[in-house]
Amino acid sequence: MRFLRRARRTPTLLVGVGMLTIVVLAAILAPVLATHDPAQQDLAAILQPPGAEHWLGTDQLGRDVYSRMLFAARVDLSIAGIAVIAPFVVGVTLGLIAGSVGGWIDWIVMRLTDTVVAFPFTVIAISIAFAVGAGATGIIVAVAYIGWVVFARVVRGSALRMRESGWLAAARGLGYSRARILFRHLLPNVMPQAIVVLMTELVVIMVAVVTFGYLGLGVPPPTPDWGTMIAEGQSFATTKWWIPVIPGLAVVSTGISLSLIGDGLSDVWKVR
Repeated sequence: MRFLRRARRTPTLLVGVGMLTIVVLAAILAPVLATHDPAQQDLAAILQPPGAEHWLGTDQLGRDVYSRMLFAARVDLSIAGIAVIAPFVVGVTLGLIAGSVGGWIDWIVMRLTDTVVAFPFTVIAISIAFAVGAGATGIIVAVAYIGWVVFARVVRGSALRMRESGWLAAARGLGYSRARILFRHLLPNVMPQAIVVLMTELVVIMVAVVTFGYLGLGVPPPTPDWGTMIAEGQSFATTKWWIPVIPGLAVVSTGISLSLIGDGLSDVWKVR
C-alpha cells in the first residue's frame, strides 16, 4: 500500500511507533514484568538506590519504583486513551457538520468553541475535577468538556476548504443525501488531519493526567500513577534523584513518541 511505503521511509514515524510500542507493551505486561507488588511497603528497604534487588530503587515507603512505574504506565495510558475518545468523536462530528453545512449551525458551533477557549484550560479542568471528584472520572469529564474544541476547529477548516470542490458538487448533483456526502465522501478526506491532531492532543491529555496526579486529583492511592510518583518524590529530587526523575522520564518519553508519530503521519499524509 502507498501509506505503508511512505511510512517505511519516514524515520520520525518509525521511531515514534517504536518508542510508544515499548511503553504500551510495558503497560500491558506489567503483571508479568513487575518484580514486586507495586503497593507493597518494605520499611526495611526505604530509599534504596537502584540495585540488584530493586532495579530502579525504592521510594520513601520502601516500594519498588520499577514495579510502580510499570503499573503507573497502565493507569495513565488507559485514562488518556479513554479520555480522548469522546472529544475526538464530538469534535470531528461538529466540525464536519459546521464546515460543510455552514450558516447558523456553523455560527453556533464556533460560538461554543469561543466560549470554551475563553477560559484557561488548567482552571476549567481543575474546577471540573474538583466538582466531579478526584480520580479517573474527573479527568475524563474535564478532558471531554474541553478537548473537543481543537478537533472541531481543525475539521471545520478542512471541511470549509472542500465544501465547494468539484467532486463534492458532483456528489450533490448526483442526488446523494447530505449524510452520505458527509460521512462517505467528506469524512475520509478530513480524517488524516484529525488523526494528526489526535496525536498532538494525546500529548496534552497525558500531561493533564500527570498534572492531575501531581495535584492530588488523579487516581487515589495506593494505585500508582506517574504524576503522584513525581509529587511524592519532589522533596527527594536532590538526594534520591531516582524517585521523581524516573517517572518524569517516562512522561517525557511517552510525549516524545506521540509527537514523533504525529509529525511522521503529517509527513506521510502531507498534512499541513
